[in-house]
Amino acid sequence: MGSDDTDDDVRVELMRELKTASQLQHAWIMQAWQEQPGLHPAAAMLLSDLAKNGEARPSELAKRRFVDLSVVSRQITQLSAAGLVDRRPAPEDGRASLVSVSEKGRAELARWRANYLEFMEQALGGWDDERVTDLTARLAEMNADLRRALGSAACFAGSK
Repeated sequence: MGSDDTDDDVRVELMRELKTASQLQHAWIMQAWQEQPGLHPAAAMLLSDLAKNGEARPSELAKRRFVDLSVVSRQITQLSAAGLVDRRPAPEDGRASLVSVSEKGRAELARWRANYLEFMEQALGGWDDERVTDLTARLAEMNADLRRALGSAACFAGSK
């Protein structure tokens, strides 16, 4: 077994750990949702994306989230019915719409965020800020590299 095999093994193990972390986060989200039903977690994630990145067209959201436009459209419909997002016509093309987080949506996000921070404090309370910041920076760098490696293939999500 050469060093290339070892490098491959550590990279595969990294992806396994990331998948496990994602599954654990999803398990917490589903548990929290069952305890306090309401907005579906997938729609909440879209709302969070809007809060972080600002007003966007549904097609932009689909591309960012790596999902089909129909998925985002359903989530926007749910969010809109709940009063959590605002829609307005795009100024350059009245047929398209721009979606943003409403005040009610910001309050809902604040509630989810407080619950999530409580969970993360329980789980990572022994970690100091430097350790969390270091891991966050490394993961952000890795995600940027993964996005670059995907290249134009990453645009598949909104093309159906």
